[in-house]
Amino acid sequence: MLSGVFTLLSLAILLALFRLMRGPSLPDRVVALDLTATIVIGFIAVYAVATERPLFLDLAMVSALIVFIATVAFAYFIEKGTRPWPKS
Repeated sequence: MLSGVFTLLSLAILLALFRLMRGPSLPDRVVALDLTATIVIGFIAVYAVATERPLFLDLAMVSALIVFIATVAFAYFIEKGTRPWPKS
């Protein structure tokens, strides 16, 4: 059963990477990058269940928080059209 889950997640990440490379606009690429990161978090969670190591679930939660913050930063960048930090 878990091999089927890993297979479906692999297919999903391939499709997301295709959209990331082919995306017609920057927002499409940002969404594809967020989806790719979310699928990787899914891989980590499934691996944690498969190996019965709950420590990996902590890693998945921390990764999800970092991905969320990065997505918010990308959205700010797209909305403003400039870098969110000042030029040095």
